[in-house]
Amino acid sequence: MIHPDPTTDPAFELLWRTHRRRMLQIALRMLSDLGDADDVVQEVFGRLARTGLDTVDDPEGWLVVVTSRLCLDVLRARHRHPTVPLMAAIDAADPQASDPADHVALVDSITMSMHVVLERLSPAERTSFVLHDVFQLPFDEIAVIVGRNPDACRQLASRARRTVRDHAADHRFAVEDNVHTAVAERFIVACTSGDLTGLLAVLDPMVDGTADVAGTELTGANLVGPGILRYLGPTIAPTLLHLPIGDRIGVVAMHHRRVLALVLLTIHRGLVVHVEALTGDEPRAAVSRSLGLGL
Repeated sequence: MIHPDPTTDPAFELLWRTHRRRMLQIALRMLSDLGDADDVVQEVFGRLARTGLDTVDDPEGWLVVVTSRLCLDVLRARHRHPTVPLMAAIDAADPQASDPADHVALVDSITMSMHVVLERLSPAERTSFVLHDVFQLPFDEIAVIVGRNPDACRQLASRARRTVRDHAADHRFAVEDNVHTAVAERFIVACTSGDLTGLLAVLDPMVDGTADVAGTELTGANLVGPGILRYLGPTIAPTLLHLPIGDRIGVVAMHHRRVLALVLLTIHRGLVVHVEALTGDEPRAAVSRSLGLGL
């Protein structure tokens, strides 16, 4: 795999730093396996390096299209040659459980349950649903990726949406909505850039934060915000990805495919009202398993 070399191509390094996380987020949602997603993103940037930046008018758009197409190829290959039997969905644990040990079952069951229902979709349905409903791509762009016309992609996404919602009604995970996605993205961008003002803008003034290992509890955005940046900001510089965990948002902090923490965000009226950091061995192992990283 090709990694960007900032000493020889600063423009390529800038693209890598600016867009890698979004491409990884797209690939993870489509493939439900972080190892496969990371391999796809490495290949995408390798292809961009071989293609040459001077031949690409819209690098971000190019990256989205190529990432999605490669993921679709992986999904089609899985569909033709399944190697892992479909696992039965597990009822979720109490989403409001306060014991950190309970979050192990919560993360495993909810994340796996969502993965199971996505595996029931055809590759085209899954691609149309994820790119439109999660990443807000218009259907005319999705049509280019899937190789169907926009109306067909709209129907594919609609069928997938019904399947996901029907499954969600029988289990206890929530379908991610656009407000949660937007708040999670603003939270991650603020952390990644070290933007305290931007972070405070998504925190409720009376937000409270807890940490399982340290056993600390803070109240108020002016205390919680700086505390978040100490562990998720540019000094540590983890890769931050967001996933729906029950009726909350889970932000996974990673470094070199190793899970450092799971941060659960409770959102009310578009603001984060509670932050719970899980850094113990069991929650991190649960997240690793659910992302296909093993132990």
